[in-house]
Amino acid sequence: MGTASSLVSPGEVIEDGYGGEGGEACEIPVEVKPKARLLRSSFRRGPRVIGASFKSTGSVDLEYAAEYERLRKEYEIFRVSKNNEISSMQKKEAKLDEENKRLRAELQALQKTYQKILREKESALEAKYQAMERAATFEHDRDKVKRQFKIFRETKEKEIQDLLRAKRDLEAKLQQLQAQGIQVYDPNDSDSDDNQTTVTAAGTQCEYWSGGVLGSEPSMGSMMQLQQTFRGPEFAHSLIDVEGPFANVSRDDWDAAVASLLQVSPHVPQALWSNTVRCYLIFTQETKAELDVFIKKHSPVLRRMCEGLGHFYLNVCFPEENAASYVMERKQEMQRSSVCVLLVKSTVTSSVVEDCEEAFVKNPDGHPLVLYLRTSEDHTLTGHTRQLLERVNAADKAAKIKVVDHSGSAEEGADLIYSQLEKVIKQELLGLEAADVDSKDSGIEEGREEDSGDVLWDLHDEQEQIESYQQACSSTTSQLGFQKYIDRLNDMIAAPPPTPPLLVSGGPGSGKSLLLSKWIEQQQKQSPNTLFLYHFVGRPLSTSSEPVLIIKRLTVKLLQHFWSISGLSMEPSKILEEFPRWLERLSARHQGNIIIIIDSIDQIQQAERHMKWLIDPLPVNVRVVVSVNVETCPQAWRLWPTLHLDPLSPREVRSVVNAECQSMDLKFTKDQEKKLERHCRSASTCNALYVTLLARIIISSISGWSLEKSLEQCLQCQDTMSLYRLALKMTLNSLSTDRERHIMREILCLVCASHNGVSESEVLDLFPELELPVLSSLLYRLNRLCFVTLRCGLIRFQHLQAREAVRLEFLGGGSSSAAYREKLIQYFSQQLSQDHVTWRVADELPWLLQQQEDRTKLQLSLLNLFVSQNLYKRGHFSELLAYWQYVGKDKSSMATEYFDSLKHYEKSCESEDSMTKLANLYETLGRFLKDLGLPSQAVAPLQRSLEIRETALDPDHPSVARSLHQLAGVYVQWKKYGNAEQLYKQALEISENAYGAEHASVARELESLAMLYQKQNKYEQAEKLRKRSVKIRQKTARQKGHMYGFTLLRRRALQLEELTLGKDSADSAKTLNELGVLYYLQNNLDAAKMFLARSLEMRQRVLGPDHPDCAQSLNNLAALHTERREYETAEDMYERALDIRKRALSPDHPSLAYTLKHLAMLYKRRGKLERAVPLYELSLEIREKSFGPKHPSVATALVNLAVIYCQLKKHSDALPLYERALKVYEDSLGRTHPRVGETLKNLAVLSYEEGDFEKAAELYKRAMEIKEAEPSLVCGNAPSRHSSSGDTFSLRGPAPPPHAPR
Repeated sequence: MGTASSLVSPGEVIEDGYGGEGGEACEIPVEVKPKARLLRSSFRRGPRVIGASFKSTGSVDLEYAAEYERLRKEYEIFRVSKNNEISSMQKKEAKLDEENKRLRAELQALQKTYQKILREKESALEAKYQAMERAATFEHDRDKVKRQFKIFRETKEKEIQDLLRAKRDLEAKLQQLQAQGIQVYDPNDSDSDDNQTTVTAAGTQCEYWSGGVLGSEPSMGSMMQLQQTFRGPEFAHSLIDVEGPFANVSRDDWDAAVASLLQVSPHVPQALWSNTVRCYLIFTQETKAELDVFIKKHSPVLRRMCEGLGHFYLNVCFPEENAASYVMERKQEMQRSSVCVLLVKSTVTSSVVEDCEEAFVKNPDGHPLVLYLRTSEDHTLTGHTRQLLERVNAADKAAKIKVVDHSGSAEEGADLIYSQLEKVIKQELLGLEAADVDSKDSGIEEGREEDSGDVLWDLHDEQEQIESYQQACSSTTSQLGFQKYIDRLNDMIAAPPPTPPLLVSGGPGSGKSLLLSKWIEQQQKQSPNTLFLYHFVGRPLSTSSEPVLIIKRLTVKLLQHFWSISGLSMEPSKILEEFPRWLERLSARHQGNIIIIIDSIDQIQQAERHMKWLIDPLPVNVRVVVSVNVETCPQAWRLWPTLHLDPLSPREVRSVVNAECQSMDLKFTKDQEKKLERHCRSASTCNALYVTLLARIIISSISGWSLEKSLEQCLQCQDTMSLYRLALKMTLNSLSTDRERHIMREILCLVCASHNGVSESEVLDLFPELELPVLSSLLYRLNRLCFVTLRCGLIRFQHLQAREAVRLEFLGGGSSSAAYREKLIQYFSQQLSQDHVTWRVADELPWLLQQQEDRTKLQLSLLNLFVSQNLYKRGHFSELLAYWQYVGKDKSSMATEYFDSLKHYEKSCESEDSMTKLANLYETLGRFLKDLGLPSQAVAPLQRSLEIRETALDPDHPSVARSLHQLAGVYVQWKKYGNAEQLYKQALEISENAYGAEHASVARELESLAMLYQKQNKYEQAEKLRKRSVKIRQKTARQKGHMYGFTLLRRRALQLEELTLGKDSADSAKTLNELGVLYYLQNNLDAAKMFLARSLEMRQRVLGPDHPDCAQSLNNLAALHTERREYETAEDMYERALDIRKRALSPDHPSLAYTLKHLAMLYKRRGKLERAVPLYELSLEIREKSFGPKHPSVATALVNLAVIYCQLKKHSDALPLYERALKVYEDSLGRTHPRVGETLKNLAVLSYEEGDFEKAAELYKRAMEIKEAEPSLVCGNAPSRHSSSGDTFSLRGPAPPPHAPR
């Protein structure tokens, strides 16, 4: 038996005696006494005794047993305690398991609750969105119902007014017949209808109120019916016969006449044909050295200058050796040229003489002319040269030819030619002021931008539309066979409102565009009061088919006629959304109808979605005409009134063919005519385009075939597409060399692959070996065959079928387009790498990269800041956004990309010019972000632009004012009006110091401040600033003119002067009167007086001194003398005009009321108030008889009389007149009409003077609420639909404050 330590060793497995499972044994800490201790203890007792060993051994065993027992007990105690601990831990574990289960259950319950709440939140959001949709639908339905009700009300009011006018006309006729002793029988007293009298005597009052809308007195726009002929005694047929063009209109309302002239004036060829400065150079071998130096050294400079201003530049010259081969091309280029330059020394050739005769002798006023004469002592002029120069000198009666006489070197001569040409191009062709000639292009562009305020739009898009219209009008086909459709269009337009859009449908090439152009041309002559807004959609994916640009252009054109382009949003969705509201608001202010024409509207992508305003009810005086291809017309539009163009009849086919043959002196035989007639019987072979193309192919003889063979080939083509493909093959065969054939294919393919076409200068760059005479000849042929045309300086396809034929014939159905797009990408990328960013680069390069699906390069091109700046400044806002969306960038990331690009560009800016460009880029980015609805991100670039301009230029530079203006606009969006006011005031101060107190920039700041004060309900301050702004606008308008109105006025005046060179007649006198009006509008009072006096003298000779037309001339002369403050002369003429009209007209004729009113105004101006009162009273009486007591014109007369009473301090007499006028205005025009607001303001002034401050404050507050209702039109000078002039609302007095004291 061993020691206790040997019982259990660590690591051994023991069995639990209590039935527990086996486990690993642990060391038990029991004190064990070893043997050695026992032995040592025996040694301590003493020496060992022999014979006592047995007894000692037994005692040791007993000790071991006792120790064992003790250890066993300790072990049992230890085991029991550990078992107890284990059981308690097991209990704790069970308890923890229960707690874990409970927590898991709670977690599951919370998860279920979360899911339930999440579902409830989603349901709530969905319900919210549904409610918002229902609210939007309800809002749209409410607006629609309001428009329908307004249309219904206006229609009924129009019918009532028509009935009242008819009743008054009949009563007037009855009175006149009875006065002349003619017995009028009552049909009720007669047994037969034959007894009714139908006599119309001279002087019968006819319908004089045109336009079909309620109105008081006609504005100048309604009076400028320039195409009316003299009607004898029945002068009340037209308003121009009733009254002079400005006899009842204040001089500051002349813009209405401009709006009318925009419709009446014929289209005069501009100095720049198709947006290109074409310099026609006529030279001889003796001056070829100067020509070579000019083309090599100076021509690139002129081209860069013109392209920087948005125009193309092209040198046109035909070498002497082959000039005879290009007779037609030379003549055409001469007609298109902007400026002609003759370089001559001593001898001339026949081609030079021919060109000089055409340009310098036959048409010296057609375009600017420059004559370079190189003189030297050893060379004298030959006889032919001397005779030519003498003829040129004789033809130059106005001394307009710029002569450069030079005897030095060729380089110096080229320098002189360049300096003269640069001055001609800038001053005479581009219309820049003399002060701007030496300015930088950037400055010129900035100045142009300021003219249009904050509204950005593209002049190239506008010119493209004008040229599309002009080319359609000049087509010979447009004059054949369309009169029946024009008559039907007139009938449909004249239908009573409400009228849905009118649909003009037909197959491809049926002549829809030609019909609409011809109809617009006729309507503009017959209805000068009608405002025409047209848009011709080009091929799909072109700029002209972009829906946002179309609607924005129409909106800007609409606003231009009312001199108000503020408040127009640049965001694409808002432009489409707000157009119907602008149309409704501005149509109510226009005298006459507004007709919107959109040609090929089905070429617009998703036309139904973008043009959904067409299905809403239109205002009463608005008509819409759209043309569609019969095959692609949306189904919903087929329910509209439709005018379908039928195929041409055999007679019309013969007319078209004969017209083309006469131009080439050809004639078909009878057999050939029969063949043509038999062939052109199907729908595809008797449309206008097919017949025109067929005739031109036959008579062109381009392939050298005979007439019979050409006819045979053409008759095998059964549709327009196959005929176009035949024309392509015949044209290729007619070219003399393979190089020319290759170039023709390449040009047509490049035009097909481009966005909007390619220019002639770009073609010459792409093909350096191509000479201009060859290009001109090729384009002449393709134009004759209806393939291409030049529009806005770009070579484009005339018809979609022509483009499709090129695509099928040369591009394999479009599979090869990518290669030609890549060629254009390389060309424009090269320009981009040379920092030469023009509008062409911005137009073409991003679009081409998008078509190639190259997002990386597209993003890089957009990050070229000048490309994006060009697109934005030209108003291509939606196009720029579409590119970024295609790249995959949202607004914020796009803004970040621009910021990073600008910072990188800023590191390279060192010179003043580069810093100026940098400031412009920052400003453009800020405006762009502001228009995107990101004002917080727009602040930083605008502030940086301001810092750069203040540092690089000067703190008082006008560009700093522009930065302040833009930054203030952001603060207005944030409604931080205090900051915005401070910035606007700083900009105003800088503009006044830089330009003076009466500049257009000052007016813009005043308008912005006025709008700001109006938002803050500071109406009195806003009104003061607005009045000052309007005065500045009016004064600058007289000096500078409308954006393009003055140019038309001058052109119209020059045309009319030519008409007055004949003998004396009533028509000539009328033309002289009109000339006087036009010169008056140009502020040329001396010329106006001369023509008006001549008109009066001629009328007195031809018609007699007592004729009513003499009263018209007297009235106009009186108005002119009033303008010159020659009041005594004016008073005498008004009295003479009044005397004539009293004797010639019935006592209640409206023209008599007009003269009475203006004479009364003159009396009032001269302080003769007592003499003015009876005239105003008589004028009121006449209007009541003419129009009825509830007409707005009567209310105007009431206000005029009330003003006089107030000035005479007869307040008790004025009050009932004001109240009656207010009721008439409210009943006839509505409670929110501006006339109601002005009358309320006058009543407020009257109450203020009477001491009733509480009533004055109430009336003034209501007047300001009406004024605030139309914030976007308050800055304009737009005449109201019922506008009258004179002294209405001219009551002077202290303006009541918004909150007057009680």
